[in-house]
Amino acid sequence: METTAIRSRTKIRHLARPRRSEREPGRGGGGGGGSRPMRRERRLYSLLGFLLLLAVVYLNWFPGRDPAAPGGGLKLPVPWLQPRMAFAGRNGTHFVDAATGSPLYVNGWNSYWLLSSRSPALVAEMLRRGRRMGLGVCRTWAFSDGGPDALQISPGRFSEAVFQVLDYVIYEARRNNIRLILCLVNNLDNFGGKAQYVKWAQAAGANLTNSTDSFFYHPTIKGYYKDYVKAMLTRKNSYSGITYCDEPAIFAWELMNEPRCVSNSSGPHLQAWIAEMAAYVKSLDNNHLVTVGIEGFYGPGIAERLGFNPGDWAASLCCDFLQNSAVEHIDFASVHAYPDSWLPKARMEEKVRYLSSWVDSHLNDSENILKKPVLFSEQGSCRQAVVLLFGS
Repeated sequence: METTAIRSRTKIRHLARPRRSEREPGRGGGGGGGSRPMRRERRLYSLLGFLLLLAVVYLNWFPGRDPAAPGGGLKLPVPWLQPRMAFAGRNGTHFVDAATGSPLYVNGWNSYWLLSSRSPALVAEMLRRGRRMGLGVCRTWAFSDGGPDALQISPGRFSEAVFQVLDYVIYEARRNNIRLILCLVNNLDNFGGKAQYVKWAQAAGANLTNSTDSFFYHPTIKGYYKDYVKAMLTRKNSYSGITYCDEPAIFAWELMNEPRCVSNSSGPHLQAWIAEMAAYVKSLDNNHLVTVGIEGFYGPGIAERLGFNPGDWAASLCCDFLQNSAVEHIDFASVHAYPDSWLPKARMEEKVRYLSSWVDSHLNDSENILKKPVLFSEQGSCRQAVVLLFGS
């Protein structure tokens, strides 16, 4: 009887226990059978995570992707997937790889229009062509001031859509192993320039003349420029997730394209502005090189250098190659060369001789006086002059 009773109780307990198919999913049970769905679930999550990682890699690296175009792909900032690149630095009169100290040889081109391009495919193609030609540096505008389609619509107010174009330019440059010289404002009226800053200050009630040279000394305008610089240097790239000041694909910041101050020919306004703004850039970003963006004209301070200028007019522009480039926080000198426009009436042989002396004088002064690198960042000449100077 007792044995029968035990059997009966066992049978009752067995009948009361729910079948495995009736148990709650994911719950444990006798024999560990309930852990199988959990293991399957974990494997599924692992597989989904792996597929997501593949998607991120694909979206960030696939060469045919055009993420800036409408519907061109998901933008996922993934800094660690960016190609490895070191900051540019300098050692004496030489550019160097800041990580290794090895020489960095600069050869490149100007494409000022990249920010204003409405075709991401054209931007990408230009940078790819530069890479295929063996070029390593591209100089372009990082400004567009005034108006609804500008980067800076009004002081401190920016177009996110236009900023994303610049994000894409920098992102594509790094993908193509190209470094960028980014210029922060224009001396000329194109794309707004210093004239737009003066208009903004006048509209805000500043007592200014119509001379655009107040850009260099009026406190309100200098404040506008500093605000712009801060917004630029602290911008987080929407494609890479990297802040501009931490982006090695930026070769250098250029304070202004071809600054001139004709109302103050002795030079103190421009010289003080260069010193102040170069120091301000370095206070926010000590990773990158800084240059002025001057054309290279010599000022009246050293009379024996005036003969290298293309004419007497060049000494009245407030610029002085040696003085401007010697500022503490300016890392390298810049020079432009336009013999055709500077010497419009000269014969071709005269232009070639002039260009040769122009180049030699700046190379010598950079090496022996400034002790800094020099970069010829703009030049323009007809083909005949190029052939005469360098050969066919």
